[in-house]
Amino acid sequence: MSEGPGVHRWLTSAQLDLLRTDPWFGSLSADFASHLLALAEPRCLQAGETLFLRGDPPCGLYAVLEGALRVSGGTEAGKEAILSLLDPPGWFGEVAVFDGLPRTHDVVAESASLILHVPTAALQSLMQHMPQAWRELGVLMSLRLRLSFINMEDQALAPAEIRLARRLLWLSQSVMAKVAEGAPCVLPVSQTQLGLMLSLSRQTTNQMLQSLQAQGILRVSYGRIELLDRAQLIVLGRLSPVEKRILARLQPAPSA
Repeated sequence: MSEGPGVHRWLTSAQLDLLRTDPWFGSLSADFASHLLALAEPRCLQAGETLFLRGDPPCGLYAVLEGALRVSGGTEAGKEAILSLLDPPGWFGEVAVFDGLPRTHDVVAESASLILHVPTAALQSLMQHMPQAWRELGVLMSLRLRLSFINMEDQALAPAEIRLARRLLWLSQSVMAKVAEGAPCVLPVSQTQLGLMLSLSRQTTNQMLQSLQAQGILRVSYGRIELLDRAQLIVLGRLSPVEKRILARLQPAPSA
């Protein structure tokens, strides 16, 4: 399979540089990365627009280039649990690529977003020609699975203060790709959203954030949380040696 001209048809050099800072995509073989981008199509979503819902058929692999997407589940009574917020340059959707089963959760645009979409049929054709690339996709899924196990254990065992510190650390990883060295890390997440991720009330979440703010660890403002001392947040989160290795693995790759 030759790449041919116009592999990155609509992608700008800045967008390519951003994609390469993603720890997973930045570690791919050059051949697989080029073919993956050659199949990609742009898609714009307005704030509140649905990408897919739980039970929808598999539709391919995605990456976030601009904006943010909310991954959540809900009950018939309307109660929502936010699993994560997807920020640039994160990739997602790999589970259904492997098993071909329906989507497991809802994904909705939290703000106006630009995403990259590699459709199922094109991706499956690529994988037939490059079977070695299944392992590279498997690395993405295994990393997601590790984080899911960590979050499940946190919800079951960790006190609320530790859960909060740990979730802020995991959320900060994708944001770090866009932060200049020495600049503060700003998470575009509200107190309400953070509370939904942790199954805590907004009042409890606010109280804990105010305590961390008083310690100089972060700064809270409308719709965002600025991390001032990630090193201290790591201490408060009581990360195990293995979790610190995973956190290091999630660090943005050096930009080209």
